[in-house]
Amino acid sequence: MSEITIKRGYAIGEMSRQTGVNIETIRYYERIGIIPKPDRTEGGNRQYNHDELKRLSFVRRCRELGFSLNEIRALLEMADRDDFTCNEVHDMTASHLINVKKKLNDLKRLERVLKGMVAECSKGDVPDCPIIDTLFELK
Repeated sequence: MSEITIKRGYAIGEMSRQTGVNIETIRYYERIGIIPKPDRTEGGNRQYNHDELKRLSFVRRCRELGFSLNEIRALLEMADRDDFTCNEVHDMTASHLINVKKKLNDLKRLERVLKGMVAECSKGDVPDCPIIDTLFELK
């Protein structure tokens, strides 16, 4: 007598627990086509497979690294093609790195401005506030 193995699917809550992606975000990714719409049980519940779990983990990791949804879509399209090259992925990642460095420089500049504003503040009880004054300045 042979045993039949039934492949267990993942409900949306299980997908959320395993990947750390919010349930509403998973539904959003389905709506915009980042992850495919899963099969449904007879009761209408979503039933994801292991490949969809891996895909959602990939998306979460990309988001953690700051990739935009369009960049993630492009990476997934490459991975789905089977004929993508490492060079294509490298070029996209290098471009993303350049953007991250620009954002870091912008944040450092922002930090300097905010530090200056905070340093000018006397924290007094008078309505005169250098921070508010700075924010109202025309540049």
